[in-house]
Amino acid sequence: MKKEEKAEFYYLVNEIIRHEEFQKRKNYQHHDESVYYHCYQVAKITFRVSRKLGLDYQNATIGALLHDFYYEDWQKNKKRKPIWQLHGFVHAAEAKENARRNFPQYFNPKVANIIERHMFPLTIKPPIYLESWLVCFIDKYVSLTIFKNPRKLPQYIGLKEVGSNDKNNCRHRNGTRRWRN
Repeated sequence: MKKEEKAEFYYLVNEIIRHEEFQKRKNYQHHDESVYYHCYQVAKITFRVSRKLGLDYQNATIGALLHDFYYEDWQKNKKRKPIWQLHGFVHAAEAKENARRNFPQYFNPKVANIIERHMFPLTIKPPIYLESWLVCFIDKYVSLTIFKNPRKLPQYIGLKEVGSNDKNNCRHRNGTRRWRN
């Protein structure tokens, strides 16, 4: 990213990434990293691609950053639930509500649609904006890291509990620990 693009990206996301509630996502595991890092990566790629394509890159970037802004670390929840109430099916609605409550200044129909529909086809209803489709695809692209270790797939989709020693074990792709308290 060029210097001016980098500056614009940080200007766009700075208020959100520094927010106390968003900072908590550094401790929520997502694949082999934190939710914070995952959302940041999706937002950074979305910013670059949507800008290059001439799309509404501001709203696309905000929606990408908040797409997994759900209430709590779902992998620590030990309650048994019906499949349609598992994380993959419900977290987009939770993230949308959480984003609306914590960041009303950024919330609009496009950002709402990006967050709400990023899990298509699990959401059944497809995205309605090009920016929503873009975030949906970029999220899946960034999430493909789970296939590096297929044995973790049952744990990731909620069919197997996360081990007790995993609670603060968010790792960066290169194996180093990130944002650990």
